[in-house]
Amino acid sequence: MGAMTMFTPTSPDGLVALVSERCLAVHGNAVVAIDAPDGAHPLPLADAVCASLREQGRPCDVVSLHDYVRPASLRFEHGRDDELSYRTLWFDYDALNREVVRSIRTDRRWLPRLWDEDEDRSARCARVPAADGQVLLVAGPMLLGRDLDFDVTVQLHLGEGALMRRTPADQRWTVPALLRRAADVTVEPDLLVRYDHPPRPAVRAGR
Repeated sequence: MGAMTMFTPTSPDGLVALVSERCLAVHGNAVVAIDAPDGAHPLPLADAVCASLREQGRPCDVVSLHDYVRPASLRFEHGRDDELSYRTLWFDYDALNREVVRSIRTDRRWLPRLWDEDEDRSARCARVPAADGQVLLVAGPMLLGRDLDFDVTVQLHLGEGALMRRTPADQRWTVPALLRRAADVTVEPDLLVRYDHPPRPAVRAGR
């Protein structure tokens, strides 16, 4: 984020309202990315946006990227703390594209979960039908720059210091991978959120 980038301070409720507004502006079914490292805890924001949309009559569900991890045999092939594996092998973005992003448009169905990360086995979920005007909020790390055709993109940005502070000690090996990925991706999100202090977010609207 450059020095001249202009951000508008907001509140957590204001951020929920802003993301909800972007979702409501999409006609028909919509797939929305909330791109954020685990240290930013994107799921609570996704859940709050989902609740807001449902209150406004729009069907909505949340998909966690951690339900689209690859099996441990692939994730840990080069060790449990290999940053290249984390950037390239950890999450099954291809399956996410096939079972969620494209499937809701081509088949009007989507798969809530692919893999149980804790049990390291198939989540044994079946595809579910999409309601008219269905919104799916996909929350997790490194979503942008994967050729995933999202209708709306939101990025929660943590500076390096905040990323280190908010990442549990046993997961800090992921920080270099996240920083490198962020430096390599040039995709501009629709909403870029400065999220070092979640009670005081600041937003810059892209397109």
